[in-house]
Amino acid sequence: MTEMSYDKPLPAMEGLSKEFYDWCRQGELRFQRCKCCGTFRHVPREICAQCTSFDWEWVRSSGKGTIFTWTVVARALHPAFGDAAPYAPVVVEMEEGVRVLTQMVDCPPEELKIGMPVQVNFKAVTADVTLPYFRRA
Repeated sequence: MTEMSYDKPLPAMEGLSKEFYDWCRQGELRFQRCKCCGTFRHVPREICAQCTSFDWEWVRSSGKGTIFTWTVVARALHPAFGDAAPYAPVVVEMEEGVRVLTQMVDCPPEELKIGMPVQVNFKAVTADVTLPYFRRA
C-alpha cells in the first residue's frame, strides 16, 4: 500500500481527534488522562466520564495491550473495504485500561485469540494521517 493508493475512509482531522492522530503521526500513541481522578479515556472528548472534570492531559501509552474481542467481516458494508474481506476489526484493551478499535497487521482472523498480547504499529496511510494498527507482541 502506498500513501496515494489508500482509498478507505479517514478519521475527521479536527479538534481532539486531530490531536490524537497528530500524536500517531509522530509515532506516539497517547490517551487523555483526567488530572482530577487519573482515569484514562478514549475516544478523545472534553469531559471525564468518571468525575466530570474538564482538566486533562495527553499521556503517552505503553503501546501494549491484549485483544479484548474481534469480529470477522466476510462481506464489507462499505465498498472501500470490499477487497479487504475477510478481515477482522479488533478491539484492543490497552494497559492504560482504554479500548481501541483497530486491525492487526500480522495475524489472519483465524489465529486471533482473546487475551493475545499485542503492540501498536503505526502506518502512514496519507501524508497527514497515520493510523494505529497492532501486531503480535
